[in-house]
Amino acid sequence: MNLSSRFALLLAALAWLAPVRAAVDEADLLPIDEAFALSAQASERGRIEFRWKIADGYYLYRHRTSVQPADGAFTPAGELQLPPGHAYTDEFFGDVETYRGELLAVQAGTAADGATAVTFRVRYQGCADVGVCYPPHQQVLTVALPAGAAVATGPADIDAALARLGGISRVEPLPGTAPAVAGAPLPEAQAFRFEAIVTAPDRLLLRFTPAPGYYLYRDRNDIAVGAPGARAGEPLWPAATPFNDAHFGDVQVYFDQVEVPLPLLRSAAGEMPATVTATFQGCQTGGICYPPMTRTVALRLPPADPASLGVADVAPVAGAGTFLVTLLLALLGGVILNLFPCVLPVLSLKVLGLAQSGESRAQARRQALWYTAGVLVSFAALGALALALRQAGLALGWGFQLQQPGVVAALALVMVGLGLSLSGVVTFGVGLTAVGDALTRRSGAAGDFFTGVLAVVVATPCTAPFMGGALAWAFAAPPVLALPVFLAMGLGLALPFLLIGFVPALASRLPKPGAWMETFKQFLAFPLYLTAVWLLWVLAKQRGADAVGLALVGAVVLALALWAWERLRWHGWLAKLPVLALAAVVVWLVAGVQQLPPPVRADAAAGADDAEVAPGTARPWSAERLAALRAEGRVVFVNMTADWCVTCKANERTVLSGDAFAAALERAGAAYLKGDWTDVDPAITAFLESHGAVGVPLYVVYPRQGEPVVLPTVLTEATVVQALDAAAR
Repeated sequence: MNLSSRFALLLAALAWLAPVRAAVDEADLLPIDEAFALSAQASERGRIEFRWKIADGYYLYRHRTSVQPADGAFTPAGELQLPPGHAYTDEFFGDVETYRGELLAVQAGTAADGATAVTFRVRYQGCADVGVCYPPHQQVLTVALPAGAAVATGPADIDAALARLGGISRVEPLPGTAPAVAGAPLPEAQAFRFEAIVTAPDRLLLRFTPAPGYYLYRDRNDIAVGAPGARAGEPLWPAATPFNDAHFGDVQVYFDQVEVPLPLLRSAAGEMPATVTATFQGCQTGGICYPPMTRTVALRLPPADPASLGVADVAPVAGAGTFLVTLLLALLGGVILNLFPCVLPVLSLKVLGLAQSGESRAQARRQALWYTAGVLVSFAALGALALALRQAGLALGWGFQLQQPGVVAALALVMVGLGLSLSGVVTFGVGLTAVGDALTRRSGAAGDFFTGVLAVVVATPCTAPFMGGALAWAFAAPPVLALPVFLAMGLGLALPFLLIGFVPALASRLPKPGAWMETFKQFLAFPLYLTAVWLLWVLAKQRGADAVGLALVGAVVLALALWAWERLRWHGWLAKLPVLALAAVVVWLVAGVQQLPPPVRADAAAGADDAEVAPGTARPWSAERLAALRAEGRVVFVNMTADWCVTCKANERTVLSGDAFAAALERAGAAYLKGDWTDVDPAITAFLESHGAVGVPLYVVYPRQGEPVVLPTVLTEATVVQALDAAAR
């Protein structure tokens, strides 16, 4: 037997061994009596057999199959005897057993003396492989009892027997439900139409249109607006029709077209693109019930009146009191930011500078003031730029500059350059000392100012406690109120060094200048190198290995330029032209990093479906997936993170990767969704804004019922476990 023959034989064997599961197109769904053809017979007076012929591409649930006598002529002996089913994880009921092809169930018991036929109520439920589940179905079957041999009864014989017993209907809907609709179910796109239009700068109109014979649930929906400066308010649903539904009991539904006004809460006045995403659910009257459907419509919001924008969109209380509280929160957040590891390398430089001032109180005050000036100017500039870009319609939040790969690469090279300076490869400012004492002080002031700028840039990956609420308030407030909030945050970051510079008792605690300072200076180069490595890791996540390669080439060229500068600094500007050429190469390499496309993320492809995952394992976040899970009544834990967010990574390492978190998820039956804001993502920005956040991390727990709960920025195991346990109740 040649190789091709063996391969063909292997394929044939695999095909024979594989379970048969025919694909069913949603447009070709069978009526329930054809998908699950039921018949019954009595093989003997005390044994009734119920047989379902299940069409290909359909399955029955074991736990939703039952039989009950309907006329008192038969007394069951125990439960209905069902064979073991196939284990299956179902999107509607979780871990279940199902039947395909055929099901034979047996009800043993005793028939009444003299009875010639018995009547049963048979209930069952099944689904099609396309993801459509039929509602619970009920049939009334009458089975003739044999005197000796078994007498089989098909549908025609059953109808005749029912007629003899007084005309009991063979197929009977469940109590309280509407009559069945004739015909095969429509595809969901035809059964339910969705439209959205802009009616005002701050209002949309949503229109849902069920086809005749279909209805839409009022309370099983989720509406989200994706826009950089707007979020969805509360939809204004009109009155609905009370209805007893086979799936959810007493509900409110719409049988006809319904129009729903949707207010928009805007924090940006400019014209902007937007998407409205609606997730909803509906059923065929007396027929199938569709799984949650998600539709997205792209819109463009017109400019809004700036006077109509209010801080009440984010802050529940307005007025001078709220403004002062926000300033205090911003100040405290800035102070706490000094304790975060992202700021440590730059603060080490500042400590060295203050120690170098020695006994000179005036020098210490100058350094503290110039450092504070650099911090305040940087906070104000970042805040003003972010507000301006959001007003222009861009989906940006706090830390937006680190979403740009070119900025990340440039920062990494800055860290390398500073590290080389501390390591002694180049000494900035030495050539200016001969010009005079005034220029020496000016050079020192510029260095202190630049240190403050650098502290702000590297601090934005961290979000300290109290910062989140203050930033959210500022991003929704008018600029005249927002800028003081950014300045208060900067003042908090600079406050420890202001105190050292102006409080003699604190300044006197600094170590005395000495030979140790050179060793300490060289040691400080290594935290800067590690910061550069971290930034290159972020760059790899954003733009892949090619970007890291360009950045590393840029680092080598930068080192060469600094080495050349150190040797040519005394030979005039002509000799320094090679240095300028090398600097141009560095700029060109950084620009090349910005142009690279993002890599394909493997986790997004692996998590594209809702396959079961191990407890504690996250699936990629999307508005559609979140809405579908909420429609199922699941507890959901959402983690909005970014690779450049130091606070995010610390929480994931210490809390969200632990056994306690995984156990709490499993206990609550919770789904874990993770959104990645490493790059600009308008959908995630809109989600952040909808929860009063303008940056990451953001942790939200959605309970089975009720409003979502936002967790603190810095997590503890106890906080997360308690929130998940409460959500599952």
